[in-house]
Amino acid sequence: MAIPAEVRSGARRIRAGADASLARSTGGRRPWASGLNHLLLLFVAFALVAPFYYVVLASLKNQTGLFEYPPKLLPIPPYLGNYEKLLFHTGFVRWMANTLFVAGTVTVLKVFLDSMAGYALAKLDFSGKRVIFLLMLVLLMVPFGALIIPLWETAHALHITNTYLALILPALANPLGPFLMRQFILSLPKDLENAARLDGVSEFGIYRRIILPLIKPGLVVLAIIVFTDQFMSFIWPLIATTKDDLQMLTVGVAALRSRGGVDYGVWSASAIMSLVPIGIFFFALQRQFLARSLAGALKQ
Repeated sequence: MAIPAEVRSGARRIRAGADASLARSTGGRRPWASGLNHLLLLFVAFALVAPFYYVVLASLKNQTGLFEYPPKLLPIPPYLGNYEKLLFHTGFVRWMANTLFVAGTVTVLKVFLDSMAGYALAKLDFSGKRVIFLLMLVLLMVPFGALIIPLWETAHALHITNTYLALILPALANPLGPFLMRQFILSLPKDLENAARLDGVSEFGIYRRIILPLIKPGLVVLAIIVFTDQFMSFIWPLIATTKDDLQMLTVGVAALRSRGGVDYGVWSASAIMSLVPIGIFFFALQRQFLARSLAGALKQ
């Protein structure tokens, strides 16, 4: 029995559609090429995760388990003595509290002050604005090492060494924040602020009621940069403070080596514990930033 021409034509169209769907699902590549890409991605992921897994593994072993051969990939039962020693026999809790206080204070002040400075440099007309902006660009090129001695002499003259002010005030003078906020605010349309000025809204009212809601993604980016930079700061806290009660996390963890020799288990535990607050802060703001970005894209 002969198959009608219409049936043969429909079968060819179905087969062609299936081939096209397969090509789209593989990105137009052959199956072996897609498998090779997956293997490459798995290798890269392993190379990135392996060092972190080794640190976690070292934090869960005692001194004997750290140097045994062959090494155990999963210590059972896990040894929690390193975390107990870190939390109860060192100043880790105090170091973490100091770091969170300084980093949080600097982040809040920088986000507020830098957004105001960026608004002034982007939207207001006043004499010397271009000179101020050029000076900010010049300061961005100056390495921090060249500023350590002048900073310390200034802090010593103001009698604020070994205080929280010595850790907070110099960080507020970083010109990166005003520069980022200026570039972000420049991209905003002028119609909204001009309409607000016609309605009699003050400049601070325009900044608070119009500019701030529109630059929330930029504020989140600035907050992440500032908080991370302060959380990982080492050189200036090492110089500006000498009291144990004011030690920052990076300085305290580095000093663990000079206290009873090198304890790699405690070091690894301190590295894991140090990642917890900064990881929570980063991922919380990252979700907010993505939500804001997607909301703005849908509105457009």
